[in-house]
Amino acid sequence: MNDGITRLFDLNPLGEDAFLATGPSVGWPRLFGGQVAGQSLRAACLTADGRPPHSLHAYFIRPGSPDEPLRFDVARTRDGRSFSTRHVTASQGGKPILELIASFHSPEDGFDWQAPAPSGVPGPEGLHEPVLPTFFKHPVGFDFRVVDPPAETEFPMAHPFWFRASALVDDDPALHACLVTYVSDMAVVSSARAPGSPRRLATAVTLDHAVWFHRQPRADQWLLYSVDPVTNHGARGLARGTLHAQDGTLLASVAQEALLRPES
Repeated sequence: MNDGITRLFDLNPLGEDAFLATGPSVGWPRLFGGQVAGQSLRAACLTADGRPPHSLHAYFIRPGSPDEPLRFDVARTRDGRSFSTRHVTASQGGKPILELIASFHSPEDGFDWQAPAPSGVPGPEGLHEPVLPTFFKHPVGFDFRVVDPPAETEFPMAHPFWFRASALVDDDPALHACLVTYVSDMAVVSSARAPGSPRRLATAVTLDHAVWFHRQPRADQWLLYSVDPVTNHGARGLARGTLHAQDGTLLASVAQEALLRPES
């Protein structure tokens, strides 16, 4: 697997259920939220005794700095016969920047149904990689293909888009879930804006983020990520999204609320 992505999730143990991330960070000028969420999930997975995650809910409290190490403290909230729950606090300089709760479910038999997959969406073959500005460092270790390329004056990433890890990933279900969590924060804030709303905002940041893993994803195979706005009211906007495999299988669902303050 790509060394850059490997190092992001190679957490150093500090003691009982505490970990430190000292590898390369991405984001300019603040730390990319998807990285913090993905690494927090990784810390939780390291204490879950091999159970795969089925959902996570994260609150972004403070902006993070890409120049400081990240500490993750995990609380073992519950270990039941089928489910485990973990609470992770990600902090820098002694102050929390993200709080995450993750739930883990031992595989068991049940129904297998999903809503129809999006239709009429071209596959990744033949689509072009988006041209990203030099400060946009998030896609290190990933390939992206945008279905509807944005105009030159718009942000270079737009939904829907295809993505995959640039190299094969080890057969570790938890690691694949962490990689998907990393990408799940990309371009969601801009997608939460109401259609036709002014492009320029005084503030546009993630408030909270949730992911549900319905089926085990493989981050090194093409995944279609599509996000649409649900509502805007006051200074907040809500968006919901889905991640599908190329055969149309629904792998995960995403919801995110963003702070959207228009320029005065």
